[in-house]
Amino acid sequence: MLLPNPFCPLSAAKIAGLQGTVLLLLGLLIKARIQIKAFSALGLVLLLLQTLVFLAAGGALGLGALAALAYGFKRSRATA
Repeated sequence: MLLPNPFCPLSAAKIAGLQGTVLLLLGLLIKARIQIKAFSALGLVLLLLQTLVFLAAGGALGLGALAALAYGFKRSRATA
């Protein structure tokens, strides 16, 4: 295998190939950054939704416990 001579000027085809490769890699990098930002935003929205559902479920359980306590108190006063 013959190593390329570093003092030999690059041909136009090699330069065009390198430019194409750089543009392709730059495009992939930009696409990846956009996807990361989009999925970060989606994850944040899902986390917010999960938190709201958790708080709503906790509130419903708290109201149910309060209603049961009030019913028990009312029932104990009615029998006394």
